[in-house]
Amino acid sequence: MLLNVSYNRIDITEKIDREVGKPFTLKERWAMGGIGSPKLFITETSLEIRNLLILDNNLDCCNIELRPKGIIVGFRSLLESYALVIPFYKLSIYKGNLAVYSIYRDHHYIKVRSDTKAIQKFFKKILDYRTDNKPTSIEDL
Repeated sequence: MLLNVSYNRIDITEKIDREVGKPFTLKERWAMGGIGSPKLFITETSLEIRNLLILDNNLDCCNIELRPKGIIVGFRSLLESYALVIPFYKLSIYKGNLAVYSIYRDHHYIKVRSDTKAIQKFFKKILDYRTDNKPTSIEDL
């Protein structure tokens, strides 16, 4: 779900919290070694996100916030802030070319450059957290 989060509106905050959970507490963030990504440079996006990003001439970049039930990909266009809210059950991450990660949710996608170890380490943290906290499947019983 792609949302404009420029203004602090209760209905949007509740919608995000229902989808991906409330933010981690400070103690949990400290234990995890942080929940935010470094600055990610966008190389390619889906049409709806591209239409937002071409409105200004700034460098296209985003960041990712880890939540208990998903991630939030945040980016800016003009003076507005946008969030692509992705719960873990709809999240698909692919490592394409040598230094590109693709993040998918339904028909939305963002491809980011991963040319540093910190970015690769953060994507590993997302995948490990999702694996460790997914519900028990019927085959495991």
